[in-house]
Amino acid sequence: MSAALRPFSAAGTALQGLATRLPPRQSLQSWRPYAGLLGVMLGALMSTLAARVTSFGLADLRGALHAGFDEGAWITTSFGVGQMLVGVASPYLGAIFGARRVLLLGIALFFACCLLLPLAGDLHAFLALLLLAGIGSGTFIPLTIAYVVRSLPVQLVAYGIALYAMNIELSLNIAASLEGWYADHWSWRWIYWQYCGVLPVMFAAVAWGMPKEPVNTGLLRGLDWWGLVYASLGFGMLYAGLDQGNRLDWRNSGLVVGLLLGGGMLAVAFLVRELTTPRPFLNLRLLLRGNLAILLLILAGFRFMILSTAIIIPTYLQAVQSFRELQVGQVLLWIALPQLLIVLPLGALLRRVDGRPVLALGSLLVAIACLMASELTTQWATGDFLPSQLLQALGQSFALTALVMLMVRSIVPAEALTIGALLQISRLFGAELGTAFMQTFLRVREQVHSNLVGLHVADGTAAVAERLGQYAARLGAHVADPALAQAQAAQLLAKAVAAQASVLAYADGFAATALGALACLALAALLRRGPPAPF
Repeated sequence: MSAALRPFSAAGTALQGLATRLPPRQSLQSWRPYAGLLGVMLGALMSTLAARVTSFGLADLRGALHAGFDEGAWITTSFGVGQMLVGVASPYLGAIFGARRVLLLGIALFFACCLLLPLAGDLHAFLALLLLAGIGSGTFIPLTIAYVVRSLPVQLVAYGIALYAMNIELSLNIAASLEGWYADHWSWRWIYWQYCGVLPVMFAAVAWGMPKEPVNTGLLRGLDWWGLVYASLGFGMLYAGLDQGNRLDWRNSGLVVGLLLGGGMLAVAFLVRELTTPRPFLNLRLLLRGNLAILLLILAGFRFMILSTAIIIPTYLQAVQSFRELQVGQVLLWIALPQLLIVLPLGALLRRVDGRPVLALGSLLVAIACLMASELTTQWATGDFLPSQLLQALGQSFALTALVMLMVRSIVPAEALTIGALLQISRLFGAELGTAFMQTFLRVREQVHSNLVGLHVADGTAAVAERLGQYAARLGAHVADPALAQAQAAQLLAKAVAAQASVLAYADGFAATALGALACLALAALLRRGPPAPF
């Protein structure tokens, strides 16, 4: 062989060697379930993150849209109602049209809305796009668990469930940092444009990784459409009423009363129909079997606790310490980051032990963490929350992962659709009940403490006179008029009373959350041993 041809010969030999080392076609196909897993996990992350980031960025959104406080309050409601409308039906839509089709359509709708939301010219267009965005993203979470259980190898299902539980917790607690960073460095528009970079990846992963399924026309013809309509509209109205209740003072608002009454009547109609029709949309009789009813109550309880504590800490840091979102995020990140370290060990643990003691341990740790946080004072800042939040992060990870594991092990194929829909209802309503309760609870407790502390101030005791004198003496060095100094001293004392009342209310909120955790611990004690784990 000539010297000129030797390089080409060597290159050909190298290519042949590379070809022998490439994985065969079957090996490439075996990666498809993991690509699908990446897609559904990204969806679960973005679905929860979208609602949370919107809540933190509400002030920026109101300013950009020139909306008042009352008008802007519907921004978070619109997105949540959209998720509720489609969330109940998503398991059935996935069974009829195939999970892949439903997810791809949801991704496309969510992408289009996120792209257009920062360009909306007025509040009404913005709210309409948010409703559609909620409908698109509302398909992500209900279909995730079913895919994890059906598509992963048996020995990896426990790890997939642990990753799913960690995924939702992570998205709840990184939202403040993301919104704060966008507000400080880029623009509020990236609250929504951030998803436009991730959704194409999710679309490609779902399109390639999830199997194509035929349309189940038989299930489509036999579907209880009236039950579906009653459930979607009724639960959507109840969600809106709960979300607006604290702002509009519940019974004193005709709108809130109308939403709750109308939603309640549709919910009752849904229950009656499901118990009387021969082919119900949801087989509610399953709630009487095994541990399902208790597990759903515990799920709602934990969603209640997670959203409650996720409200207390940011509200305290912003109202009392005047922190910005980026500073608030530094505290919440300590709940999110430890879960990255324990997700795989926790999955391995739950493959080998019964989930009930792990659930109980997690509930106990959350209760202890909330009692630790209830000792807060007006001096607490980032570092003071870290011990309790690290313990709470550990407890929530243990409890939620074990809870999801116990639910999945209770599912049989014939009941999967009903259980999937019930899980979504419990998840969304538990979160909204937690938010509504804690907002109202904090407001009422702050009024009570402000009144009680104010009674002592009004008595004009020696301590009050001494405090006013100290304020006046400090102000006297800068204010020439003694009367003005006394008036400003009274204002400073009023602010101190208001701050103390707020702190006492937040401490009560942590104590109430601890009671919720203990209630979940009591419910966990009622769980009976289930069937042997299939994974």
